[in-house]
Amino acid sequence: MIAMESKVKIKSEYTHPPEAVKLAQELGGRIRVARLRRKIRQQDMAERTGLSRSTIQSLERGEVTCSIGAFLNVLWTLGLSRELNLIADPGLDRDGLVISLDAEKKRVGIPRKVNNEF
Repeated sequence: MIAMESKVKIKSEYTHPPEAVKLAQELGGRIRVARLRRKIRQQDMAERTGLSRSTIQSLERGEVTCSIGAFLNVLWTLGLSRELNLIADPGLDRDGLVISLDAEKKRVGIPRKVNNEF
């Protein structure tokens, strides 16, 4: 009989950048304020979005492990999803535009001699 080796899951050593954690916490806090201003309980928000109450709590704490789908669902439910089109808009990406324009300048085609002898 062949002995089966047990597989051990190794926890990832990856940590999120502090700036990303701060952004998630700020967004979660803004979502909480929006929910409270609308006088919606966490349980009611969970029912409206189909998420669990613990997910709503995690989201409002700004835990980076929350899925982007959960964030989008809650923002849409609160009526705050209109501005999402501005996130990563290529037209507003100054750094990306500069890099792409700079790359276009550097692309130079080498003139090739055309051989028309058939």
